[in-house]
Amino acid sequence: MPEESPTGKHGTVPESACLTYKSRKAGISLSVSGAGPPAMTAVLEAQGLSRSFGKVEAVRSVSFSVDEGALFGLLGPNGSGKTTMIKMLTGQIRPTSGSSRVLGLDPAADPIGVRGRIGIIPEQETPPSFLTAEEYLHFVGEVRQISGIEAKAERWFQFLEFEEKRDVLCKDLSRGTRQKLMLAQAFLHDPVLALIDEPLINFDPIMQQKVKDFLAGYVKKGNTLFLCTHILEIAEEICSDVAILNRGDLLHVGKTAEILRDGKHLPAFFLEKVGRASHA
Repeated sequence: MPEESPTGKHGTVPESACLTYKSRKAGISLSVSGAGPPAMTAVLEAQGLSRSFGKVEAVRSVSFSVDEGALFGLLGPNGSGKTTMIKMLTGQIRPTSGSSRVLGLDPAADPIGVRGRIGIIPEQETPPSFLTAEEYLHFVGEVRQISGIEAKAERWFQFLEFEEKRDVLCKDLSRGTRQKLMLAQAFLHDPVLALIDEPLINFDPIMQQKVKDFLAGYVKKGNTLFLCTHILEIAEEICSDVAILNRGDLLHVGKTAEILRDGKHLPAFFLEKVGRASHA
């Protein structure tokens, strides 16, 4: 983790705001506190969230809450509804029914407000192809009104070990380097809550461990992390709480320690839950 945690303004980006950032390489423009803990314990809540795409029910009436300071893992096989869930919680799509609150805001009613206060890593890393890695982080800094963006971006380049890629266009970066860039942009403004989808899948074992240590330290500071993954061994190692989603249904939610205390490992517990539901 960088020696000095990157900090910045946590203000939201007004929906009417339009910032223009020009790539010097491609010549293309892109527009687009107190001493005590917060009174609200749950920083994220879902109540009966459902989402359908035509006749396909991707998520069915899912309810759970995530407490402040948790490292919450949403687990499930491919196609279980994890990405749909994170898109609803971050205001990228509206639920068919149900509601949610993220840091006290409704993502469906105020998606700009929610995304202005949290960090997000989507399932597929998608930085603008016509910006360089450094230009992209500077653009994020302008959008989020982060002071001292040059120094903050430099710390992330050094921490994630891709300084030599700063002037490479995003479209020419390897998948692993694009994932480093998306990790940096998600935490550049030091959010109190981050929602990240499969953040380790393109990293080698050394970088995986480095990022896992960073995520554990991030939560240890009192921040909250919502992690979507199907890598069960990683979830068992770092998650304080887990929920299991399968074919859009919530099968389990609870403390990871309770599963381990019963003498099981998370992969075996997961396979038991998912297998039982599949044969029901």
